[in-house]
Amino acid sequence: MDFNVKRLAADAGTFLSRAVQFTEEKLGQAEKTELDAHLENLLVRAETTKQWTERIMKQTEILLQPNPNLRLEEFVYEKLEKKAPTRVNNHELLGQSMIESGNEFGPGTAYGNALTKCGETEKQLGGAERELIHSAAINFLTPFRNFLEGDFKTILKERKLLQVKRLDLDAAKTRVKKARMSDARAVAEQELRMTQSEFDRQAEITRLLLEGVSSTHAHQLRCLNDFVEAQTTYYAQCYQYMVDLQKQLGSFPSSFSNNNQLSGGASISVPTIAVSSASLPSVSGGHGSSAVSGGFNELRSSNGSRKARVLYDYDAASSSELSLLADEVITVSSVPGMDSDWLMGERGSQKGKVPITYLELLN
Repeated sequence: MDFNVKRLAADAGTFLSRAVQFTEEKLGQAEKTELDAHLENLLVRAETTKQWTERIMKQTEILLQPNPNLRLEEFVYEKLEKKAPTRVNNHELLGQSMIESGNEFGPGTAYGNALTKCGETEKQLGGAERELIHSAAINFLTPFRNFLEGDFKTILKERKLLQVKRLDLDAAKTRVKKARMSDARAVAEQELRMTQSEFDRQAEITRLLLEGVSSTHAHQLRCLNDFVEAQTTYYAQCYQYMVDLQKQLGSFPSSFSNNNQLSGGASISVPTIAVSSASLPSVSGGHGSSAVSGGFNELRSSNGSRKARVLYDYDAASSSELSLLADEVITVSSVPGMDSDWLMGERGSQKGKVPITYLELLN
């Protein structure tokens, strides 16, 4: 018990000397041992790395999940070490709404069919977004978080211990200066040598940990490359999905017939996005527009007839037109004076005008 009392008294004395030394330094009444320039630079670099790691993580999380309430919910699940529930993202919600509305209007109609195809593509975009978030969480955010919660906390702990050893060293230096008797001075000098040794050892430990930040930078660089690769894959998938969708919607007429016009006479149109072949990857699986146009031009100039496959259902807007069913094969021919967007179609004894955007010429 006497030993414990002495130990507590010694600890209290050490704490008091550190407090006195710290206070006198702040008041400018005591000298302070400065760390060498290299160690100071390493400390600054570590602190800068920590600050920017936190900021990059925060902005990445905002990018991947813009909803702050959902981010907070995911944080709580993470702290509770529970798996967050799988949620339907905005692309998938939009896709589901489009598909349901397409079914309501009827997949056999041009508008219903287009809504369904757009909805399927939106769900594909949602799936690609989910893959990006999963990849970024594992290969980018997790390593950054591991640095903050692991390596940097260790650095912080050792840096605080270095500060304690530095206060002990300077307190010992002060006692040596104040010692008047030779015996007291000898004891103070021995204590100074001991505290100097402990300080030097702690400074070396701290230095080695701080120099490890270079390895952290190298690792975070690899993680950054992984994040860029995940984004590249994501945007390439999204681009390909949208190009495929555009090719499908491109077969619809640019404007619908008078019976499908909006009130006031304004027609509904499906815009086409210009895609530069010089800057974007090529898309396989379809006929080029020039080849298609060339086939119809050849048909008009020959005054002959060709077989054509119907791409989509078409409801005749008047008695002069022919209703069509997707995937059926009809005979088409050109009639002098007819609009260039139309051909004469024949199915058995039935005959009428058909829009060329609903057709694919057969060999």
